[in-house]
Amino acid sequence: MPVVYALLRGLAANPALPPELLDRLVALADDELAGVLAGRDDLGRTRALALARRVGEAAVSLAYGGRLAAADVEPAEWPEAALALLDRGEAPAAWARAFAVDPDPARRGRLAACPGLPADVTERLARDPVPDVVAELASWAPADTAARLAAHPHLSVRRAVAGNDATPSAVLESLLTGEGLPPARRCRVCAAEGAAAQPVLLPGERCDGDHGSALGHLREALLRHPATPARAAARFADDPAPMVRRAVAGRADLPREACVRLAADTLPMVRTALGENPALDDDLVRSLAGDPDPQMRRAVARHPRVPLDVLVPLARSTALGSALPPRIAAASADETEALASSGEPAARRLVALRRDLPAPVRDRLADDPDAKVAAAVAPHPGLSGARLRAVLVRHGRKVATGVAANPDAPATLLEELARHEPPVRRALREIARHPAATPPALLACLADARSRPLAARHPALPPTVLAALLADADEDVREAAAANPSLPPAAMAKLLPDP
Repeated sequence: MPVVYALLRGLAANPALPPELLDRLVALADDELAGVLAGRDDLGRTRALALARRVGEAAVSLAYGGRLAAADVEPAEWPEAALALLDRGEAPAAWARAFAVDPDPARRGRLAACPGLPADVTERLARDPVPDVVAELASWAPADTAARLAAHPHLSVRRAVAGNDATPSAVLESLLTGEGLPPARRCRVCAAEGAAAQPVLLPGERCDGDHGSALGHLREALLRHPATPARAAARFADDPAPMVRRAVAGRADLPREACVRLAADTLPMVRTALGENPALDDDLVRSLAGDPDPQMRRAVARHPRVPLDVLVPLARSTALGSALPPRIAAASADETEALASSGEPAARRLVALRRDLPAPVRDRLADDPDAKVAAAVAPHPGLSGARLRAVLVRHGRKVATGVAANPDAPATLLEELARHEPPVRRALREIARHPAATPPALLACLADARSRPLAARHPALPPTVLAALLADADEDVREAAAANPSLPPAAMAKLLPDP
Protein backbone atom coordinates (compact mmCIF):
# COMPACT_ATOMS: atom_id res chain seq x y z
CA MET A 1 0.00 0.00 0.00
CA PRO A 2 1.53 3.38 -0.97
CA VAL A 3 2.48 5.71 1.87
CA VAL A 4 -0.20 8.28 1.06
CA TYR A 5 -2.92 5.70 0.58
CA ALA A 6 -2.38 4.15 4.01
CA LEU A 7 -2.79 7.61 5.49
CA LEU A 8 -5.99 8.26 3.56
CA ARG A 9 -7.46 4.96 4.75
CA GLY A 10 -6.66 5.92 8.30
CA LEU A 11 -8.24 9.34 7.87
CA ALA A 12 -11.37 7.78 6.38
CA ALA A 13 -11.82 5.81 9.61
CA ASN A 14 -10.85 8.63 11.99
CA PRO A 15 -13.90 9.42 14.18
CA ALA A 16 -12.64 12.98 14.81
CA LEU A 17 -12.32 13.90 11.12
CA PRO A 18 -13.68 17.45 10.66
CA PRO A 19 -16.68 17.79 8.28
CA GLU A 20 -14.77 19.81 5.69
CA LEU A 21 -12.05 17.13 5.49
CA LEU A 22 -14.68 14.40 5.27
CA ASP A 23 -16.14 16.22 2.25
CA ARG A 24 -12.72 16.28 0.62
CA LEU A 25 -12.22 12.57 1.22
CA VAL A 26 -15.61 11.77 -0.31
CA ALA A 27 -14.66 13.81 -3.36
CA LEU A 28 -11.52 11.76 -4.01
CA ALA A 29 -12.72 8.33 -2.85
CA ASP A 30 -12.01 5.17 -4.81
CA ASP A 31 -13.49 1.70 -4.21
CA GLU A 32 -11.42 0.97 -1.09
CA LEU A 33 -11.76 4.37 0.54
CA ALA A 34 -15.48 4.38 -0.22
CA GLY A 35 -15.85 1.11 1.67
CA VAL A 36 -14.36 2.72 4.79
CA LEU A 37 -16.28 5.97 4.42
CA ALA A 38 -19.59 4.16 3.95
CA GLY A 39 -19.38 2.87 7.51
CA ARG A 40 -19.06 6.29 9.15
CA ASP A 41 -21.87 7.35 11.46
CA ASP A 42 -21.51 11.00 10.49
CA LEU A 43 -21.77 10.52 6.74
CA GLY A 44 -25.32 11.85 6.31
CA ARG A 45 -27.63 11.57 3.28
CA THR A 46 -25.98 14.28 1.16
CA ARG A 47 -22.51 12.79 1.48
CA ALA A 48 -23.89 9.27 1.03
CA LEU A 49 -25.41 10.26 -2.30
CA ALA A 50 -22.20 11.99 -3.36
CA LEU A 51 -20.17 8.92 -2.42
CA ALA A 52 -22.52 6.59 -4.30
CA ARG A 53 -22.37 8.77 -7.40
CA ARG A 54 -18.59 8.75 -7.29
CA VAL A 55 -18.21 5.02 -6.50
CA GLY A 56 -21.27 3.09 -7.59
CA GLU A 57 -20.24 -0.05 -5.70
CA ALA A 58 -20.46 1.88 -2.45
CA ALA A 59 -24.22 2.25 -2.93
CA VAL A 60 -24.72 -1.34 -1.74
CA SER A 61 -23.08 -0.87 1.66
CA LEU A 62 -24.72 2.56 1.97
CA ALA A 63 -28.12 0.98 1.36
CA TYR A 64 -27.49 -1.84 3.81
CA GLY A 65 -26.29 0.71 6.36
CA GLY A 66 -29.53 2.69 6.08
CA ARG A 67 -27.79 5.70 4.56
CA LEU A 68 -29.68 5.43 1.26
CA ALA A 69 -33.45 5.01 1.00
CA ALA A 70 -35.67 3.88 -1.87
CA ALA A 71 -36.24 7.50 -2.85
CA ASP A 72 -32.48 7.86 -3.38
CA VAL A 73 -31.99 4.80 -5.57
CA GLU A 74 -32.85 4.23 -9.20
CA PRO A 75 -32.78 0.44 -9.77
CA ALA A 76 -31.54 0.81 -13.35
CA GLU A 77 -28.55 2.87 -12.13
CA TRP A 78 -27.76 1.01 -8.90
CA PRO A 79 -29.37 -2.44 -9.20
CA GLU A 80 -27.29 -3.96 -6.41
CA ALA A 81 -28.27 -1.16 -4.03
CA ALA A 82 -31.91 -1.68 -5.00
CA LEU A 83 -31.55 -5.37 -4.13
CA ALA A 84 -29.98 -4.39 -0.80
CA LEU A 85 -33.05 -2.27 0.00
CA LEU A 86 -35.31 -5.17 -0.96
CA ASP A 87 -33.29 -7.35 1.39
CA ARG A 88 -33.92 -4.79 4.15
CA GLY A 89 -37.63 -4.78 3.34
CA GLU A 90 -37.46 -1.09 2.42
CA ALA A 91 -38.29 -1.15 -1.30
CA PRO A 92 -41.56 -1.26 -3.28
CA ALA A 93 -42.96 -4.58 -4.49
CA ALA A 94 -42.65 -3.35 -8.07
CA TRP A 95 -38.88 -3.60 -7.77
CA ALA A 96 -39.16 -7.27 -6.77
CA ARG A 97 -41.38 -8.02 -9.77
CA ALA A 98 -38.90 -6.33 -12.09
CA PHE A 99 -35.91 -8.23 -10.70
CA ALA A 100 -37.80 -11.53 -10.91
CA VAL A 101 -37.53 -11.30 -14.72
CA ASP A 102 -34.05 -9.76 -14.80
CA PRO A 103 -31.90 -11.56 -17.39
CA ASP A 104 -29.04 -11.84 -14.90
CA PRO A 105 -29.54 -15.03 -12.82
CA ALA A 106 -27.19 -13.68 -10.12
CA ARG A 107 -29.60 -10.81 -9.49
CA ARG A 108 -32.58 -13.16 -9.48
CA GLY A 109 -30.70 -15.25 -6.93
CA ARG A 110 -30.09 -12.24 -4.69
CA LEU A 111 -33.76 -11.36 -4.99
CA ALA A 112 -34.70 -14.91 -3.97
CA ALA A 113 -32.88 -14.41 -0.66
CA CYS A 114 -34.93 -11.31 0.22
CA PRO A 115 -37.62 -11.63 2.92
CA GLY A 116 -41.29 -10.84 2.44
CA LEU A 117 -41.46 -11.26 -1.33
CA PRO A 118 -44.91 -11.00 -2.98
CA ALA A 119 -46.52 -14.39 -3.60
CA ASP A 120 -46.38 -14.04 -7.38
CA VAL A 121 -42.65 -13.27 -7.23
CA THR A 122 -42.01 -16.29 -5.03
CA GLU A 123 -43.97 -18.47 -7.45
CA ARG A 124 -41.99 -17.21 -10.43
CA LEU A 125 -38.66 -17.74 -8.68
CA ALA A 126 -39.69 -21.27 -7.67
CA ARG A 127 -40.04 -22.06 -11.39
CA ASP A 128 -36.77 -20.37 -12.39
CA PRO A 129 -34.80 -22.40 -14.95
CA VAL A 130 -31.52 -21.80 -13.08
CA PRO A 131 -31.21 -24.21 -10.12
CA ASP A 132 -29.00 -21.81 -8.15
CA VAL A 133 -31.81 -19.23 -8.14
CA VAL A 134 -34.34 -21.77 -6.89
CA ALA A 135 -31.85 -23.01 -4.30
CA GLU A 136 -31.45 -19.48 -2.94
CA LEU A 137 -35.22 -19.24 -2.60
CA ALA A 138 -35.35 -22.66 -0.95
CA SER A 139 -32.83 -21.58 1.68
CA TRP A 140 -35.12 -18.84 3.05
CA ALA A 141 -38.62 -19.67 1.88
CA PRO A 142 -41.53 -20.16 4.30
CA ALA A 143 -42.55 -23.69 5.27
CA ASP A 144 -45.09 -24.28 2.50
CA THR A 145 -42.72 -23.22 -0.27
CA ALA A 146 -39.82 -25.17 1.25
CA ALA A 147 -42.00 -28.28 1.44
CA ARG A 148 -42.92 -27.96 -2.24
CA LEU A 149 -39.32 -27.41 -3.34
CA ALA A 150 -38.21 -30.58 -1.53
CA ALA A 151 -39.45 -32.45 -4.61
CA HIS A 152 -37.34 -30.35 -7.00
CA PRO A 153 -35.36 -32.55 -9.41
CA HIS A 154 -32.04 -30.79 -8.70
CA LEU A 155 -30.15 -31.81 -5.56
CA SER A 156 -28.79 -28.28 -5.01
CA VAL A 157 -32.36 -27.16 -4.34
CA ARG A 158 -33.03 -30.09 -2.01
CA ARG A 159 -29.80 -29.32 -0.15
CA ALA A 160 -31.03 -25.74 0.33
CA VAL A 161 -34.35 -27.01 1.68
CA ALA A 162 -32.38 -29.14 4.14
CA GLY A 163 -30.70 -26.02 5.51
CA ASN A 164 -33.88 -23.96 5.86
CA ASP A 165 -34.96 -23.44 9.48
CA ALA A 166 -38.61 -23.32 8.40
CA THR A 167 -38.67 -26.72 6.67
CA PRO A 168 -41.19 -29.02 8.43
CA SER A 169 -39.89 -32.12 10.23
CA ALA A 170 -41.89 -34.49 8.04
CA VAL A 171 -40.32 -33.01 4.92
CA LEU A 172 -36.83 -33.32 6.39
CA GLU A 173 -37.47 -36.96 7.19
CA SER A 174 -38.71 -37.62 3.67
CA LEU A 175 -35.57 -36.02 2.24
CA LEU A 176 -33.43 -38.19 4.52
CA THR A 177 -35.18 -41.48 3.76
CA GLY A 178 -36.32 -40.71 0.22
CA GLU A 179 -39.82 -41.94 1.05
CA GLY A 180 -42.65 -39.98 -0.54
CA LEU A 181 -40.42 -37.98 -2.90
CA PRO A 182 -39.49 -38.60 -6.54
CA PRO A 183 -35.82 -39.44 -7.08
CA ALA A 184 -33.55 -36.46 -7.81
CA ARG A 185 -32.49 -36.30 -11.45
CA ARG A 186 -29.58 -33.86 -11.41
CA CYS A 187 -26.70 -32.63 -9.27
CA ARG A 188 -24.04 -29.97 -9.77
CA VAL A 189 -21.63 -32.44 -11.34
CA CYS A 190 -23.81 -34.20 -13.87
CA ALA A 191 -25.73 -31.01 -14.73
CA ALA A 192 -22.41 -29.41 -15.68
CA GLU A 193 -21.66 -31.97 -18.39
CA GLY A 194 -21.79 -30.22 -21.74
CA ALA A 195 -22.65 -26.86 -20.17
CA ALA A 196 -20.91 -23.78 -21.55
CA ALA A 197 -20.10 -22.41 -18.08
CA GLN A 198 -18.50 -25.07 -15.92
CA PRO A 199 -18.98 -24.67 -12.15
CA VAL A 200 -16.00 -24.82 -9.85
CA LEU A 201 -16.26 -28.24 -8.22
CA LEU A 202 -15.08 -28.90 -4.69
CA PRO A 203 -12.47 -31.59 -3.96
CA GLY A 204 -14.17 -34.97 -3.89
CA GLU A 205 -17.30 -33.92 -5.77
CA ARG A 206 -18.27 -36.73 -8.10
CA CYS A 207 -21.22 -38.22 -9.91
CA ASP A 208 -21.14 -41.62 -11.53
CA GLY A 209 -24.82 -41.44 -12.31
CA ASP A 210 -25.67 -41.84 -8.63
CA HIS A 211 -25.14 -38.18 -7.53
CA GLY A 212 -22.94 -39.65 -4.81
CA SER A 213 -21.26 -36.56 -3.34
CA ALA A 214 -24.39 -34.39 -3.62
CA LEU A 215 -26.47 -36.98 -1.80
CA GLY A 216 -23.81 -37.18 0.91
CA HIS A 217 -23.88 -33.41 1.41
CA LEU A 218 -27.67 -33.49 1.51
CA ARG A 219 -27.62 -36.19 4.16
CA GLU A 220 -25.12 -34.29 6.31
CA ALA A 221 -27.26 -31.15 6.18
CA LEU A 222 -30.38 -33.08 7.12
CA LEU A 223 -28.66 -34.76 10.05
CA ARG A 224 -27.49 -31.38 11.36
CA HIS A 225 -30.97 -29.89 11.14
CA PRO A 226 -32.44 -29.93 14.67
CA ALA A 227 -35.96 -30.54 13.33
CA THR A 228 -35.01 -33.80 11.61
CA PRO A 229 -36.61 -36.50 13.79
CA ALA A 230 -34.12 -38.20 16.11
CA ARG A 231 -35.37 -41.66 15.21
CA ALA A 232 -34.49 -41.05 11.57
CA ALA A 233 -31.10 -39.52 12.37
CA ALA A 234 -30.07 -42.34 14.70
CA ARG A 235 -30.26 -44.84 11.85
CA PHE A 236 -27.13 -43.28 10.38
CA ALA A 237 -24.88 -43.77 13.42
CA ASP A 238 -23.18 -46.65 11.55
CA ASP A 239 -23.13 -45.01 8.12
CA PRO A 240 -19.96 -45.81 6.16
CA ALA A 241 -19.34 -42.10 5.48
CA PRO A 242 -17.33 -40.50 8.33
CA MET A 243 -18.80 -37.04 7.72
CA VAL A 244 -22.30 -38.46 8.06
CA ARG A 245 -21.43 -40.16 11.36
CA ARG A 246 -19.88 -36.92 12.61
CA ALA A 247 -23.08 -35.05 11.76
CA VAL A 248 -25.11 -37.62 13.71
CA ALA A 249 -22.71 -37.39 16.67
CA GLY A 250 -23.44 -33.69 17.08
CA ARG A 251 -27.19 -34.10 17.56
CA ALA A 252 -28.43 -33.24 21.05
CA ASP A 253 -31.49 -35.51 20.79
CA LEU A 254 -29.78 -38.85 20.13
CA PRO A 255 -31.00 -41.92 21.98
CA ARG A 256 -28.46 -43.52 24.29
CA GLU A 257 -28.04 -46.58 22.09
CA ALA A 258 -26.84 -44.41 19.19
CA CYS A 259 -24.47 -42.56 21.52
CA VAL A 260 -22.95 -45.86 22.66
CA ARG A 261 -22.28 -46.90 19.06
CA LEU A 262 -20.73 -43.54 18.19
CA ALA A 263 -18.58 -43.55 21.33
CA ALA A 264 -16.93 -46.69 19.98
CA ASP A 265 -16.25 -45.15 16.57
CA THR A 266 -12.75 -45.72 15.26
CA LEU A 267 -12.34 -42.12 14.06
CA PRO A 268 -11.37 -39.42 16.59
CA MET A 269 -13.29 -36.73 14.67
CA VAL A 270 -16.54 -38.63 15.18
CA ARG A 271 -15.88 -39.23 18.87
CA THR A 272 -14.85 -35.60 19.32
CA ALA A 273 -18.14 -34.40 17.82
CA LEU A 274 -19.89 -36.61 20.36
CA GLY A 275 -17.77 -35.50 23.33
CA GLU A 276 -19.60 -32.26 24.16
CA ASN A 277 -23.03 -33.55 23.11
CA PRO A 278 -25.65 -32.89 25.85
CA ALA A 279 -27.27 -36.21 24.92
CA LEU A 280 -24.47 -38.09 26.71
CA ASP A 281 -25.22 -39.37 30.17
CA ASP A 282 -22.69 -39.37 33.02
CA ASP A 283 -21.50 -42.91 32.34
CA LEU A 284 -20.64 -42.13 28.73
CA VAL A 285 -19.00 -38.84 29.67
CA ARG A 286 -16.81 -40.63 32.20
CA SER A 287 -15.92 -43.27 29.62
CA LEU A 288 -14.99 -40.73 26.94
CA ALA A 289 -12.92 -38.67 29.39
CA GLY A 290 -10.34 -41.47 29.28
CA ASP A 291 -10.03 -41.33 25.50
CA PRO A 292 -6.38 -41.28 24.37
CA ASP A 293 -7.03 -38.46 21.89
CA PRO A 294 -6.48 -35.01 23.49
CA GLN A 295 -9.05 -33.38 21.20
CA MET A 296 -11.58 -35.86 22.52
CA ARG A 297 -10.75 -35.01 26.12
CA ARG A 298 -11.03 -31.29 25.37
CA ALA A 299 -14.45 -31.94 23.86
CA VAL A 300 -15.57 -33.74 27.01
CA ALA A 301 -14.35 -30.77 29.06
CA ARG A 302 -16.80 -28.60 27.07
CA HIS A 303 -19.74 -30.90 27.87
CA PRO A 304 -22.35 -28.80 29.69
CA ARG A 305 -22.94 -31.44 32.37
CA VAL A 306 -19.51 -33.00 32.75
CA PRO A 307 -19.16 -34.03 36.41
CA LEU A 308 -16.71 -31.85 38.28
CA ASP A 309 -14.82 -34.90 39.48
CA VAL A 310 -14.20 -35.69 35.79
CA LEU A 311 -13.49 -32.12 34.68
CA VAL A 312 -10.84 -31.36 37.27
CA PRO A 313 -8.59 -34.36 36.35
CA LEU A 314 -9.05 -33.40 32.69
CA ALA A 315 -7.84 -29.89 33.48
CA ARG A 316 -4.84 -31.36 35.27
CA SER A 317 -3.79 -33.68 32.42
CA THR A 318 -4.98 -31.87 29.28
CA ALA A 319 -4.33 -28.35 28.00
CA LEU A 320 -7.83 -26.84 27.97
CA GLY A 321 -6.85 -23.28 27.08
CA SER A 322 -8.31 -20.12 28.57
CA ALA A 323 -11.93 -20.56 27.46
CA LEU A 324 -14.38 -20.93 30.35
CA PRO A 325 -15.90 -24.45 30.31
CA PRO A 326 -19.74 -24.36 30.25
CA ARG A 327 -19.91 -26.55 33.36
CA ILE A 328 -17.83 -24.04 35.33
CA ALA A 329 -19.91 -21.13 34.03
CA ALA A 330 -23.02 -22.91 35.36
CA ALA A 331 -21.50 -23.94 38.70
CA SER A 332 -23.61 -23.16 41.75
CA ALA A 333 -22.43 -20.90 44.54
CA ASP A 334 -21.54 -23.92 46.68
CA GLU A 335 -19.65 -25.58 43.84
CA THR A 336 -17.80 -22.34 43.09
CA GLU A 337 -16.71 -22.04 46.69
CA ALA A 338 -15.65 -25.70 46.80
CA LEU A 339 -13.56 -25.33 43.64
CA ALA A 340 -11.94 -22.12 44.87
CA SER A 341 -11.07 -23.80 48.18
CA SER A 342 -9.79 -27.01 46.62
CA GLY A 343 -6.30 -28.19 47.33
CA GLU A 344 -6.02 -29.00 43.62
CA PRO A 345 -4.58 -26.05 41.61
CA ALA A 346 -6.33 -27.28 38.45
CA ALA A 347 -9.70 -26.90 40.18
CA ARG A 348 -8.86 -23.40 41.41
CA ARG A 349 -7.67 -22.37 37.96
CA LEU A 350 -10.91 -23.54 36.36
CA VAL A 351 -13.07 -21.40 38.61
CA ALA A 352 -10.61 -18.51 38.30
CA LEU A 353 -11.57 -18.27 34.63
CA ARG A 354 -15.00 -16.92 35.61
CA ARG A 355 -15.54 -13.17 35.48
CA ASP A 356 -18.51 -13.00 37.86
CA LEU A 357 -16.96 -14.31 41.05
CA PRO A 358 -17.98 -12.99 44.46
CA ALA A 359 -15.44 -10.45 45.64
CA PRO A 360 -14.06 -12.61 48.51
CA VAL A 361 -13.54 -15.58 46.16
CA ARG A 362 -12.01 -13.38 43.47
CA ASP A 363 -9.56 -11.80 45.91
CA ARG A 364 -8.60 -15.12 47.44
CA LEU A 365 -7.78 -16.54 44.03
CA ALA A 366 -5.73 -13.45 43.18
CA ASP A 367 -3.65 -14.19 46.30
CA ASP A 368 -3.18 -17.82 45.22
CA PRO A 369 0.38 -19.16 45.44
CA ASP A 370 -0.03 -20.97 42.12
CA ALA A 371 0.93 -18.74 39.17
CA LYS A 372 -1.54 -20.39 36.77
CA VAL A 373 -4.44 -19.71 39.13
CA ALA A 374 -3.38 -16.09 39.65
CA ALA A 375 -2.88 -15.57 35.93
CA ALA A 376 -6.37 -16.91 35.20
CA VAL A 377 -8.07 -14.55 37.68
CA ALA A 378 -5.84 -11.53 37.00
CA PRO A 379 -8.13 -10.03 34.28
CA HIS A 380 -11.18 -10.25 36.59
CA PRO A 381 -12.88 -6.83 36.96
CA GLY A 382 -12.92 -5.34 40.44
CA LEU A 383 -9.45 -6.35 41.57
CA SER A 384 -7.81 -3.41 43.32
CA GLY A 385 -4.61 -1.85 42.07
CA ALA A 386 -2.83 -2.92 45.24
CA ARG A 387 -3.88 -6.52 44.79
CA LEU A 388 -2.89 -6.54 41.11
CA ARG A 389 0.50 -5.12 42.05
CA ALA A 390 0.90 -7.87 44.67
CA VAL A 391 0.02 -10.51 42.07
CA LEU A 392 2.68 -9.10 39.77
CA VAL A 393 5.31 -8.96 42.53
CA ARG A 394 4.56 -12.54 43.55
CA HIS A 395 4.52 -14.18 40.11
CA GLY A 396 6.27 -11.78 37.72
CA ARG A 397 6.02 -12.21 33.97
CA LYS A 398 3.83 -15.33 34.34
CA VAL A 399 0.88 -13.09 35.25
CA ALA A 400 1.87 -9.92 33.39
CA THR A 401 -0.50 -10.40 30.45
CA GLY A 402 -3.49 -11.07 32.69
CA VAL A 403 -2.73 -8.06 34.87
CA ALA A 404 -2.37 -5.83 31.79
CA ALA A 405 -5.72 -7.08 30.49
CA ASN A 406 -7.55 -6.15 33.70
CA PRO A 407 -9.92 -3.25 32.94
CA ASP A 408 -9.25 -1.78 36.39
CA ALA A 409 -5.46 -1.88 36.16
CA PRO A 410 -4.20 1.56 37.25
CA ALA A 411 -2.12 3.66 34.87
CA THR A 412 0.96 3.54 37.10
CA LEU A 413 0.93 -0.24 37.12
CA LEU A 414 0.59 -0.33 33.33
CA GLU A 415 3.64 1.90 33.08
CA GLU A 416 5.64 -0.46 35.28
CA LEU A 417 4.53 -3.44 33.20
CA ALA A 418 5.48 -1.67 29.98
CA ARG A 419 9.03 -1.15 31.32
CA HIS A 420 9.44 -4.78 32.41
CA GLU A 421 12.78 -6.33 31.40
CA PRO A 422 12.79 -8.46 29.43
CA PRO A 423 9.60 -7.18 27.77
CA VAL A 424 6.46 -9.33 28.04
CA ARG A 425 5.23 -8.92 24.48
CA ARG A 426 1.71 -10.18 25.01
CA ALA A 427 1.36 -7.81 27.95
CA LEU A 428 2.51 -4.94 25.73
CA ARG A 429 -0.29 -5.68 23.29
CA GLU A 430 -2.81 -5.56 26.13
CA ILE A 431 -1.35 -2.28 27.39
CA ALA A 432 -1.50 -0.76 23.89
CA ARG A 433 -5.26 -1.43 23.89
CA HIS A 434 -5.93 -0.42 27.50
CA PRO A 435 -8.05 2.72 28.00
CA ALA A 436 -5.93 3.74 31.01
CA ALA A 437 -2.61 3.48 29.19
CA THR A 438 -0.52 6.65 29.54
CA PRO A 439 1.95 8.20 27.07
CA PRO A 440 4.99 6.65 28.82
CA ALA A 441 3.39 3.18 28.70
CA LEU A 442 2.41 3.61 25.05
CA LEU A 443 5.89 4.78 24.10
CA ALA A 444 7.25 1.51 25.49
CA CYS A 445 4.65 -0.40 23.45
CA LEU A 446 5.84 1.33 20.28
CA ALA A 447 9.14 -0.51 20.65
CA ASP A 448 7.39 -3.84 19.99
CA ALA A 449 6.52 -4.57 16.36
CA ARG A 450 3.17 -6.23 17.07
CA SER A 451 2.11 -3.69 19.67
CA ARG A 452 3.17 -0.69 17.58
CA PRO A 453 0.04 -0.44 15.36
CA LEU A 454 -2.21 -0.83 18.41
CA ALA A 455 -0.39 1.88 20.32
CA ALA A 456 -0.42 4.16 17.27
CA ARG A 457 -4.21 4.18 17.40
CA HIS A 458 -4.43 4.97 21.14
CA PRO A 459 -5.87 8.45 21.79
CA ALA A 460 -3.47 9.07 24.69
CA LEU A 461 -0.48 9.32 22.37
CA PRO A 462 0.92 12.88 22.23
CA PRO A 463 0.43 14.72 18.91
CA THR A 464 4.19 15.03 18.38
CA VAL A 465 4.56 11.25 18.56
CA LEU A 466 1.60 10.79 16.21
CA ALA A 467 3.17 13.16 13.71
CA ALA A 468 6.32 11.02 13.61
CA LEU A 469 4.28 7.82 13.22
CA LEU A 470 2.62 9.20 10.10
CA ALA A 471 5.95 8.63 8.35
CA ASP A 472 6.58 5.19 9.89
CA ALA A 473 8.06 2.47 7.70
CA ASP A 474 5.15 0.14 8.60
CA GLU A 475 1.99 0.94 6.64
CA ASP A 476 -0.23 -0.45 9.41
CA VAL A 477 1.35 1.99 11.85
CA ARG A 478 0.88 4.90 9.43
CA GLU A 479 -2.77 3.99 8.91
CA ALA A 480 -3.38 3.61 12.66
CA ALA A 481 -1.79 6.99 13.38
CA ALA A 482 -3.94 8.67 10.74
CA ALA A 483 -7.02 7.07 12.32
CA ASN A 484 -6.11 8.32 15.80
CA PRO A 485 -8.75 10.79 17.04
CA SER A 486 -6.04 12.77 18.87
CA LEU A 487 -4.39 13.73 15.59
CA PRO A 488 -4.74 17.52 15.29
CA PRO A 489 -7.06 18.70 12.50
CA ALA A 490 -4.23 20.70 10.95
CA ALA A 491 -2.14 17.52 10.70
CA MET A 492 -5.12 15.70 9.17
CA ALA A 493 -5.50 18.40 6.54
CA LYS A 494 -1.86 18.08 5.49
CA LEU A 495 -2.40 14.39 4.69
CA LEU A 496 -4.96 15.21 2.00
CA PRO A 497 -3.92 16.23 -1.51
CA ASP A 498 -4.64 19.83 -2.41
CA PRO A 499 -8.27 20.40 -3.46
